[in-house]
Amino acid sequence: MNKIKVLIVDDSIFMRKALETLLSGEPDIEIVGMAKNGLEAIEMAEQFKPDIITMDIEMPTMDGITALERIMKSNPTPVIMVSSLTKEGADATLKALDLGAVDFMTKDSQSFGGTDIEKGLKDKIRKFAKNKSLVKLLTTSSTSNFNSNQSFRIPGTHSHPTGVSTPFAHPSHVDGSKRVVINKTGIKRVVALGTSTGGPQSLQKVIPLLPADLGVPVVVTQHMPPNFTQSLATRLNTLSKVEVVEAQGKEKLEPNVVYIAKGGYHLKFQKVGASVYTELSTEPSNVFNIPGVDVMVDSIAEIYGKECLGVIMTGMGSDGCKGLKNLKNMGGTIIAQNEPSCIVYGMPRAVVDAGIADEIVPLEEIAARITYHVK
Repeated sequence: MNKIKVLIVDDSIFMRKALETLLSGEPDIEIVGMAKNGLEAIEMAEQFKPDIITMDIEMPTMDGITALERIMKSNPTPVIMVSSLTKEGADATLKALDLGAVDFMTKDSQSFGGTDIEKGLKDKIRKFAKNKSLVKLLTTSSTSNFNSNQSFRIPGTHSHPTGVSTPFAHPSHVDGSKRVVINKTGIKRVVALGTSTGGPQSLQKVIPLLPADLGVPVVVTQHMPPNFTQSLATRLNTLSKVEVVEAQGKEKLEPNVVYIAKGGYHLKFQKVGASVYTELSTEPSNVFNIPGVDVMVDSIAEIYGKECLGVIMTGMGSDGCKGLKNLKNMGGTIIAQNEPSCIVYGMPRAVVDAGIADEIVPLEEIAARITYHVK
């Protein structure tokens, strides 16, 4: 059996030992090296050709961001960043994801204390190692320039003068690799988008491409801890024509605004008269992901029903599938990201396998499809 070769990079002896202890007991995983700074990481990446690297951000001699950038140029490898929970750590992590890091984990007291977190890291290592096209996907993504002024032309479609595409026939066969688009089933008044692993990078290929006059609010749940969602919202806001904010609760949903669920809280909604307001909640607390996609979609669908457009993107697990099933039963429309463009084809796969995806499209076409359904 070919073992998954892992290189651990951290200036903390405790963290190196903790990761070594966590991973060395797995029969299919081999620790090929442990580096204490970015310079050693570059040398070991060249020497051992690891399948996965865990990379600390703050290190002496050479930091993790510099090392990541050089490794992605010389020996492109899936890299999981190890970050602090501070705002500075969040900003640095988002920069690392821009440079091609595949994911991140937080360096806190709970990182190695819970079996779910430990299992999650091991599962990610295995998924990333098995995805042979992942490095190409990441390096292409990290070097792409996105122009939010561009119009989209989806193959197999007619284009309106607005630049929004309309589909031909709706193919009956559905799987995760094929494009499936449908005719409009009524104008949508809100968009609910869920994503997880690979989401921060992927959202930068969707939100900045939405037009300034989108005309509806967009609500987003991205699995992230506190501080990280604020940094994500700030970054997306600088790149986008629509306004992007981290939801604080009690905000009235407005058109042309994107509301990112706040880390550590579910994003829910309450209707007061003709208006809908955001609501932050820690309940339900018996779920793995807070914020949760299922919770958000259930709450928004209860208000908008068939006038809600659901979008599910890259991520591990199946969060979102239950909520989107409920939305589908109400007459809502569901867009799923296709497998080849996902960093992890977990959450979209659950929706596709459940038979509730109305459209399965590549990441780069999701913004155009959203625009089509709300215009």
